[in-house]
Amino acid sequence: MTVSLKDLDDAQFAERYGADRFTATVLSSRMRYIVQHMCTGLLNNAFSLILRDWYDFAATISGPPEQNYPMSSVSNSLAMFLGTMSEAVRNTIEEYGPENLRPGDVVICNDPYRAGNHVNDICFIRPVFADGRIISFVTLRAHQLDMGGVVPAGFSGTKRNVYENGLVIAPTLLYRDDKPVKSAFNLIFDNARYCALLLPDIKTIYANLLLGEQLIQESVARYGVEAYLGAIRYSTDVSAEAMSTALAELPDGVYEAEEGIDCDGIDDSVEYRIKVRITKAGHRMELDFSGTSPQARTSINAGILDTKTAVGVALKFLIDPATPFTSGAYRDIDIVLPAGTFISATPPDGAVFLYWESTGPVLLAVFRALEKALGRKAVGGDYGSLNIHNANGVLEDGTPWVTTAQCGGEHGPWGATEAGDADSYSVVYQANNLDPATEAIESELPAVVLRKEYVPDSSGAGTNRGGAAVLKDTLYLTAAEHWSSPLHTKSPSGLGVYGGKSGALGATWLFHAEDRDVVRTRELLGTSDEVYACATPVAGMLDPETKCVDPDGEYFYFASTPVWHTKPHAVFRYLTNGGGGWGNPLDRDPERVKRDVRDEYVTVEGAYRDYGVVITGDPRTDPEGLRVDEEATRRRRAELAAQ
Repeated sequence: MTVSLKDLDDAQFAERYGADRFTATVLSSRMRYIVQHMCTGLLNNAFSLILRDWYDFAATISGPPEQNYPMSSVSNSLAMFLGTMSEAVRNTIEEYGPENLRPGDVVICNDPYRAGNHVNDICFIRPVFADGRIISFVTLRAHQLDMGGVVPAGFSGTKRNVYENGLVIAPTLLYRDDKPVKSAFNLIFDNARYCALLLPDIKTIYANLLLGEQLIQESVARYGVEAYLGAIRYSTDVSAEAMSTALAELPDGVYEAEEGIDCDGIDDSVEYRIKVRITKAGHRMELDFSGTSPQARTSINAGILDTKTAVGVALKFLIDPATPFTSGAYRDIDIVLPAGTFISATPPDGAVFLYWESTGPVLLAVFRALEKALGRKAVGGDYGSLNIHNANGVLEDGTPWVTTAQCGGEHGPWGATEAGDADSYSVVYQANNLDPATEAIESELPAVVLRKEYVPDSSGAGTNRGGAAVLKDTLYLTAAEHWSSPLHTKSPSGLGVYGGKSGALGATWLFHAEDRDVVRTRELLGTSDEVYACATPVAGMLDPETKCVDPDGEYFYFASTPVWHTKPHAVFRYLTNGGGGWGNPLDRDPERVKRDVRDEYVTVEGAYRDYGVVITGDPRTDPEGLRVDEEATRRRRAELAAQ
């Protein structure tokens, strides 16, 4: 029987880890400090919007080859990078050859099939040496604003193969002896756009790799190499034991679920479905994705490492949220994933770019499958799709501009839990990034964010309410071309749990200036149903006559127009899905429902329909004068309970 880390005596601990318990703990904390310090340096000094305003990067520390590259610490940043980076470091260094490395090197790789994620997400890996041998690797995976391909900035679900997707870099030396390798820089800059931003970003990344190396070497100088290497093993063992303990507490059994996305970028004839069969026995779990749809015909696919990340993030959310996410978290988890599905795509035709759109449903499928096993600990679904908007154009003086992940439906609601109501403005569960400031967007782009607000009655009703959907309008002042990618609008992603209701569906519309010119009229687009009569649907389940959201309506396909070409003053409107509720809505305290009505998360009509609460008063004209009619509420709730 394995002895728990807590039960090791001092001698056993020192023998296993080469350090006393206190030193190992200090070094583990130190490693987490180092990666966070690296990220702070990059965040504060980055030039491109995707790094500076979105926090689209992550840092890790990995152990040496003889330990099989364990990932001992990760930054508090983009979670969808973290599960891929242990294999990214291992695969990159093993292919390049650890024997070929020397102090002052930086190796890069961006191949989605070797390293995970997409081609814009380059892994910058620096070996750390002590006494002439590699003792560690510091890594920054950071999104580059462009890596070539047929779509500026890359964000599109319509690219058909790896050749359209962008430059693929096999493991390549970027710095040798702390000097730039010109051929590697030329390879990037001969293929990428916006290199005036890429160059200072890469230099900033390099500087923060040096910082990470320096801090590790300071730790080694103080505590010794063996204590440092022991702390790497200890950090991953802590994560492994925590996940193993959490798995053991789940009921043994077989749990199944399905999830999916709407379609790919060819047409809407194929809906892509994920099937997962989870077998839990003791402290181990197997997740079998056999039966999942074949890889998609365009760049909505994910790779195997992205799916691995989604599984890890899902289980951390559900059963082990309190301990650090290291490579050890996967030690008692087996993943069965046949090659060539849309969550395990292979080149050249299985193009990977919008990988989170496919792995988000992986996470939701795990949520669905384990809902009954978790009982009160179940977690509601989020808004499901980043609804990425990617646009570009040229200013009057000839300067090119690009916006990516700033002006679509990238931020939205989470699902409720036993702990309380869900947040309404975050980012999908696999991400952990900033919301670009409106002031930053408008100071750098010919765009104006006209509206960003919550939508009443869009939350999944429950004892604890799901987050509200977000509605966002952006006005473009110049002519532009746009790629819009809402991929989860056919069915709710915000699944309700433990008796809670699912959130509402979202959609996307385009208002051409010739149909509704908000600059000329100096009036914002309204939010009533009538306003959609002049809209051009982009994506969603809509009434074909009114063009309003209708779950029973007609599906409007996101890539029916692969590239939207607009004249000045066009407005894109994004409506996200709503978050899922937790628990029976009839058990929600009527006073909480009243506060929701006051704060316009719920309408008076929605309180009556979804919660059985009768509210008197007007939330617009007298929000503090709202009252609960207790007797009418009792009657209404009895009526709903009897249905």
